[in-house]
Amino acid sequence: MTRRTKIVATIGPASESPEVLEALFRAGVNVARLNLSHGPVESHLDKLRLVRAAAERVDHEVGVLADLPGPKVRAGKFTEGGIALDAGAPVRLRPGVDPSDADLIHVDYPTLLEDLRPGDPIIIGDGGICLRVEAVGDEVDAIVLTGGSAQGRPGVHIPSENLRLSTPTEDDLRLAETMAEAGVDFMAVSFVRTAADIEQVREVVGNRAKLIAKIETSTALANLQEIINVSDAIMVARGDLGIDCPIEDLPHLQKSIVRQCVEYGIPAITATQMLESMVSAPSPTRAEVTDVANAIFDGTDALMLSGETAIGHDPVLVVETMDAIAARAEAEASYRQWAQRLGRIQRAQWDSTGDRITAALTHAASEAAVDVGASAIICCTHTGRTAIAMARFRPEAPLIALSNDPRTVKQLSLLWGVQTLGLDTFESTDEIVWHGVERAVQAGLVEPGGTVVVLAGSPKKSADTAADVLRIVQVD
Repeated sequence: MTRRTKIVATIGPASESPEVLEALFRAGVNVARLNLSHGPVESHLDKLRLVRAAAERVDHEVGVLADLPGPKVRAGKFTEGGIALDAGAPVRLRPGVDPSDADLIHVDYPTLLEDLRPGDPIIIGDGGICLRVEAVGDEVDAIVLTGGSAQGRPGVHIPSENLRLSTPTEDDLRLAETMAEAGVDFMAVSFVRTAADIEQVREVVGNRAKLIAKIETSTALANLQEIINVSDAIMVARGDLGIDCPIEDLPHLQKSIVRQCVEYGIPAITATQMLESMVSAPSPTRAEVTDVANAIFDGTDALMLSGETAIGHDPVLVVETMDAIAARAEAEASYRQWAQRLGRIQRAQWDSTGDRITAALTHAASEAAVDVGASAIICCTHTGRTAIAMARFRPEAPLIALSNDPRTVKQLSLLWGVQTLGLDTFESTDEIVWHGVERAVQAGLVEPGGTVVVLAGSPKKSADTAADVLRIVQVD
């Protein structure tokens, strides 16, 4: 695998056929995303079955991510064909679900009048239309700052600190139970604001799926550290984040969030409009190419495609394009310097004994791999913790994770640089090490004559115990 940054692709009408799914997986998709905001849950369960079957046919490990809708404020439906809101025009807003027009927009949010103040911005849709609140009485009087066309039932963005909506919603929790029972590998929680939001979903899901916190509000940024502490991964959801925060802050927020994730050993996904123009165009813009590369230079574990693969005219070409951009960017990334920095900061941030052991061992492994010119680093792991800690160092040597838990094998599909394999259960550390090396050779990931660094732990300990063995093995 020449590309080490993972690709998450949203499955939709353009990509849900068995033939396209197989082509997507051959092109390099690592995780398939099911956007539960669109369509009934039965349709997503069908997609889950199609994804699993297609991945098996092409013999490719593909994780499945179910993205929960979260609370969504929407406008009442605009007239057929849409309406135009012109800059400078006055417009009124009123709570309710009645139809909307250019003069009066109904908003499906009961406390609209209580939660808005003069001067507050209101965004319609994906940011193209911006209003400013002028006065609040029996209805909201606003003025159009940035005009545009609105159709259907677009989202209405109100500053997150004003919102009374709770995350997760009751519908989110019902969907979480259904999708966890169906066997998805990851679950993304939308509009997370505090660690308690993740914990509510955790109570429903348990350990059946890894939980991804979507960072898309200024409130989440204020609580980022506690959210990272209780999450299994973080998504930089740039769409809503770029609306809730000053747009000029967005690149800096992205870099800061990704850097914290890498330091704390938690996968980061960069999402929204990565190759947006390829929904309809055969090639991306120069700015999009640069954006994808910069996300990789930031250190992101994964890049996410949304409409590009869900409704785009050529989903496979989109993935092939992202694959090429990512591989080229990785050739320029300064991972060695990054690893040295992580070695200095990890001791202050990993507090449990198990975490400190894992941090020390993986730091030593990253140095040893350079010293001996290792052809691979092999992590034998039950839960995936060792592989996650090792990936933080972005080693130059290929990173191979072997687990006797099929669920862990799929859940590591999101992690930077990791190639996963199944491994049988053995009675001793010696057996784990030698059979792990043999399995990697059989899979063609390690060549005889090379030197590999192997991390493992004792099978006699609990599954959650950190790896505590590092061996350098010359492959016969």
